[in-house]
Amino acid sequence: MRTVADFFQKESSGGALITVTRIGVSKDGKHATILLSVLPENRERSVIEFALRRLSDLRNYIKKNTRLARIPFFGVELDAGEKNRQRIEEISNEG
Repeated sequence: MRTVADFFQKESSGGALITVTRIGVSKDGKHATILLSVLPENRERSVIEFALRRLSDLRNYIKKNTRLARIPFFGVELDAGEKNRQRIEEISNEG
């Protein structure tokens, strides 16, 4: 997970804070879904588009920077669970 986070930090423009919250891997290890949290929220769409465009570069980066024998094919999504958790925290702090 750290290698994926490092990649996005190095390759992004810095216009948004991108956090890798989780990576889910399929049972056969061929596919993985990267869940992201993005701040500010109005940058979510552009960050997801950026991440989708760079998935093959991410795969190459992981090949060069890890010792994994099998590199999965990646997908990327916003982490709705993390977003909901943050909203609940905001609401509880307001009261």
